[in-house]
Amino acid sequence: MSDIVLSKGIRGNLLSLMSTADLRDRTQYRLSTGKKVNTALDNPGNFFSAAMLNSRATDITNLLDGIGTAIKTLEAADNGIRSIVRVVENAQALARQAQGSAATTARLGGVLPMVAGVQGAMTMTTPLTDLGFAAAETITISTGTNRTTTLTIAGGMTVGDLVNAINDNTEATSATGTGVTIGSTSGADARALLSPDGRLVIQAIGTQPLTISSSNAGTALTNMGFDVADRAKPAGEINVTRSNIAAQFSELRRQIDQLAKDSGFNGVNLLNADTLQAMFNERQTSSLTITGVRFSVGEDLAINDQQNRFQTDSDINDALAELSQAMSMLRSQSSAFGSNLALVQIRQKFTQEMANTLKTGADNLVLADMNEEGANMLALQTRQQLSTQALSLANQADQSVLSLFG
Repeated sequence: MSDIVLSKGIRGNLLSLMSTADLRDRTQYRLSTGKKVNTALDNPGNFFSAAMLNSRATDITNLLDGIGTAIKTLEAADNGIRSIVRVVENAQALARQAQGSAATTARLGGVLPMVAGVQGAMTMTTPLTDLGFAAAETITISTGTNRTTTLTIAGGMTVGDLVNAINDNTEATSATGTGVTIGSTSGADARALLSPDGRLVIQAIGTQPLTISSSNAGTALTNMGFDVADRAKPAGEINVTRSNIAAQFSELRRQIDQLAKDSGFNGVNLLNADTLQAMFNERQTSSLTITGVRFSVGEDLAINDQQNRFQTDSDINDALAELSQAMSMLRSQSSAFGSNLALVQIRQKFTQEMANTLKTGADNLVLADMNEEGANMLALQTRQQLSTQALSLANQADQSVLSLFG
């Protein structure tokens, strides 16, 4: 091998051919990987910057699973609320249907009263003295055997004190602070209400007889709206329609609790007082915490079960008032969850776009221009062919010179 001697022309052509082959291999590798920076040796700055951007893009992309779960959890809670609203609407319809079925329990009053000598409406603040009662006189409400509420009149006492004493069956206090003694454990099973036009109505609960009496020997009870013939009523009969509706009401109330318990997603139930946290960045410095509610009929919604099988109008009115309050709470919470859902969806879209931006930025640093690399490959192939031909010509020239000395 030491006898082989290369001329200057051949040596130059060989070096050019080797350089062209090396460039062609590198270009071929870029075309196969699609990257112009494959290792830190190609471009350290771009290589490590792209790695950092890709790492953050991966971390942000991983957050999308948690954000998606938060969205589904909020959607499940909102669906639960909308279902509960429909049940509450059905319960309201039942209660109104019960109102349309006349009560058959004993009922007193309903006559326009005589206030201070003038026929007109009473209010809750009308003094009992304006009706003809005097201090120390009594008003007694009785239902059945030994079921009596007695109110001893004191100065400043009003119609409202009488209504509250009958309904609460507890010790009341007059406007002047004087104690009012009424029945407690053996109080009358009755409810009192003042109609919008100022008529006092007392209604027995259930099928008990109902009477009203007073130690007043004058016309005070008549002035209050209770004529002599309207101070005692026999026992009524159970309204079967109302009883059936009351049973349906109880079942709807139970279903509200079931709907609330079934409104969770992935172990988190915002209608069962669970807390949801959605994380929005990889450093865990940006998040949204959503506190759930306990939408059970015995707690936040506060919908009590039907009372006395809806036999009195006052029991139905109480139920309707509770349902109306619950409906307001449901709509308010639905609005709150809807706002949270919109916010999480916005952050989801932002996170997706941010991850795409980071990936695009990383790609711009390391990806090759395939059109440019393809043109380079064609040029290098042409250059290689020319170098091969030049080497062949140089070799032929050397052979021609050597033949002269042969």
